[in-house]
Amino acid sequence: MIISGSVSDSAEIMKKGYSILPRGFSLDGYKSIFLFPKQIAKAYGTSIFVTGIGTMLGLVIMTLCGYAISRKELKYRNVIAFIIYFTTLFSGGLVPWYMVISNLGLKNTVWALIIPACCSSFYILLIRNFMKELPDALMESAKLDGAGDLTTLIKIVVPLSKPILATVALFLALAYWNDWYLASLYITDADMWPLQYRLYNILNAASKIAQAGAENFTSKILPTETQKLANAIVATGPIIFLYPFLQKYFVQGITIGAVKG
Repeated sequence: MIISGSVSDSAEIMKKGYSILPRGFSLDGYKSIFLFPKQIAKAYGTSIFVTGIGTMLGLVIMTLCGYAISRKELKYRNVIAFIIYFTTLFSGGLVPWYMVISNLGLKNTVWALIIPACCSSFYILLIRNFMKELPDALMESAKLDGAGDLTTLIKIVVPLSKPILATVALFLALAYWNDWYLASLYITDADMWPLQYRLYNILNAASKIAQAGAENFTSKILPTETQKLANAIVATGPIIFLYPFLQKYFVQGITIGAVKG
């Protein structure tokens, strides 16, 4: 219905509502979004970069942290885990958060969109709980063979943890791709806006024009109803390709280490 509505005529939708089949085929919703294609292309580039780098960086940090606090030989691991959990209940608030990003000189850089969201306490604890269930015999045999902690993590723990890592990677990528709030706080340069914040501003501008009373202009140039649905297609289309890409890692992670008969 979203796809159908995005290629329907806005006036028909306002009169008769949404339907599974398009009502009066029209691409005005997409045309209004891609009125400035270079800006959309830059926004796509920013979102792809932030999503890719942020997901990889976040996965590395949280995997290292989750593995460390899952090991029994780490002193005070329960204290460290409690401190990480404590941050899910209480935070410093928006003002200290903004001051830290500003004082680090990260405003108007892509790192202002990556660093604040690259580490999640919830995902760290999720990874830790999964790794705690792995057999200790595997770690002990690796140590007997002379493997260090990093080698054990890379060659044994990570391959067996692919299901949870793929899940965390997917959720992290979705969070980065859908985020517009950080851009509204830290990015004032329009050329650095990610896709979601660019689309948000396009739709917001169209709504303001409609509210100003320019009915004729809005109905022909700014089809707000179909534009909302076209926004959804443009924003969610690329991220959908992550699902089949990550699906094989779920299967691999489950079958690795299975008993062969």
